[in-house]
Amino acid sequence: MFFGYDMEKFLLLLVVAAVLLGPERLPRYAEKLAQFTKRARAWAGEARTRVKDEMGEDFDAVEWQKLDPRQYDPRRIIRDALLDDAPVPVVQAAAVGAAAAATSPAPVTTAFDPDAAVPFDSEAT
Repeated sequence: MFFGYDMEKFLLLLVVAAVLLGPERLPRYAEKLAQFTKRARAWAGEARTRVKDEMGEDFDAVEWQKLDPRQYDPRRIIRDALLDDAPVPVVQAAAVGAAAAATSPAPVTTAFDPDAAVPFDSEAT
């Protein structure tokens, strides 16, 4: 995977770039891309060295894989946070209630009765 593209799309992109740039300009742009890549690697290496110098021995102790944002799934994070805060009996009761609702037949619906007492809150907006 190159820059978020699979191999076929990346090769097609290279062919289109070669056709648009032409044989005269293509080597010059390829050389500029190689120089930029080398400079970017050098900058990243220097930044890593500076961070390592400033953090000292703690730099190696950091578990970098845990800090990778690509591993986090927002749905899992929210679910875990909600389950951590809820008391265990409530969670178990909710799980049992959900399982019972899934296995029980559909409730019998009744027609609307306009004369039935409907709760009313005069202070509600």
